[in-house]
Amino acid sequence: MGDVAMVVPVLKALVSQHADIEILMLSRPFFKPIFQDISGVKFISVDIDKQYKGLVGLYRLFKELKKYKIDYVVDLHDVLRTKFLRNLFKINAYKVGKINKGRNEKKALIRTNNKVFIPLKNTHQRYADVFELFNLPIDLKKNFTTEKKQVSKEVGLFLQLFKGQKLLGIAPFAQHEGKQYPIDKIKQVIQNILSKKENISILLFGGGMKEKQLLETLVLNKNKVFNLAGIFSLSQELEIISRLNLMLSMDSANAHLAAIKNIPVITIWGATHPYAGFAAFGQNEKNNILPDLKKFPQLPTSIYGNKVFANFENVWKTIPPEKVVEKILNNIL
Repeated sequence: MGDVAMVVPVLKALVSQHADIEILMLSRPFFKPIFQDISGVKFISVDIDKQYKGLVGLYRLFKELKKYKIDYVVDLHDVLRTKFLRNLFKINAYKVGKINKGRNEKKALIRTNNKVFIPLKNTHQRYADVFELFNLPIDLKKNFTTEKKQVSKEVGLFLQLFKGQKLLGIAPFAQHEGKQYPIDKIKQVIQNILSKKENISILLFGGGMKEKQLLETLVLNKNKVFNLAGIFSLSQELEIISRLNLMLSMDSANAHLAAIKNIPVITIWGATHPYAGFAAFGQNEKNNILPDLKKFPQLPTSIYGNKVFANFENVWKTIPPEKVVEKILNNIL
């Protein structure tokens, strides 16, 4: 989801800087709400598990897409499915471009020996570079506003509970353990905030039964901490995120979802590092909380957080909860 959410600011910049552009955005049905507020973007749901499963399904999708007057085909994913689909367009004389993921540079960044520890091109710019192949340059530094849309009735009623309160979102989970700040330390962060500030309410974000149960252990005060897992749809969660004062997230999708709503984000990093190019869009670099790289020079060990080393839990000891709390309070006042 994070990679998909990172496309949003690029498309917003594209349509704002090239008024005659119409975008057909293909992705899984679940991601549709992420793109619903971008004028000039038509979302096409692609169910690759059923309707368009396998090579036969992708060929059927190709034939269906041909009914649109497509000028350019842009592959922002570059995986087996998208390679097959874009090559169908290419052999049928369509203009096709694909992302350069910088795989060799990233391997150099995460290797243990002879590590090349330098900031790489961020993923947003890598996305933008593909459009430039078709003489559609995108300046990501140009400001473009994200209007706060009116929320649904259900979300509006929920938000009324927090009138006069600062809203802090906390998304403590990530796909891989190497990116996930320990839940007991998150609990300490919450305890510390509740003891210091009466005007802050905390909304917990997660998905699935396991995460929902873990989030319940963080509800230390039912009047101040709320577990949103399984209660709202993705569209409604995005509405809630758009009304936060601050989001605390791992290097994961919720950081990007908050960023595309112009919400300040504090991000905790473990096995990964912002140098790989996956930092949330438009955020202050000072709000990236990193481990002590002098103690652990082998970091980052992974682009996705799926590779760690023995006794990796010691990495998290270099990010004490008090440091996270201080960063939150400095940003939410």
